[in-house]
Amino acid sequence: MADSAALDPVDLEILRLLQNDARTTYRDLAAMVGIAPSTCLDRVARLRRTGVILGHELRVDPGRLGRPLQALLLVQVRPHRKELIGPFVERIREIPESRALFHLTGPDDYLVQVAVADMADLQRLVLEEFTSRREVARVETRLIFQQWECGPLLPPGTAPG
Repeated sequence: MADSAALDPVDLEILRLLQNDARTTYRDLAAMVGIAPSTCLDRVARLRRTGVILGHELRVDPGRLGRPLQALLLVQVRPHRKELIGPFVERIREIPESRALFHLTGPDDYLVQVAVADMADLQRLVLEEFTSRREVARVETRLIFQQWECGPLLPPGTAPG
């Protein structure tokens, strides 16, 4: 487990604000937290340097890209051995339909979020990219009806702004 970073209330507010809108300028961010822009820039640089801020993400609407149907695939791999897992993970990450991949505990080994054009495309994906692999013992599919974004991630015990 990674070490927690020491964050003061200003750092936490910067994180909260940037998670709500990563395009906020340093000048505006500094004004919102009550510090000088140069200090704000230094703080954000430190948060990046220490690994608290990992980068910037661009979110896209899968439906606008012709992939309106999203699903979660629960995948069981047998045998669950390191020499099979590496190539499996690499291949799943290369598939254009893959949105997220999680390694799990319990009866299922992986959870894969996918975005596809339609039900036929989902069936093709499951059959051609998952169940056709020798190491894949089982795939269960769950359709996603709706998805919501949640609030900013802050350390335990921190009240949202």
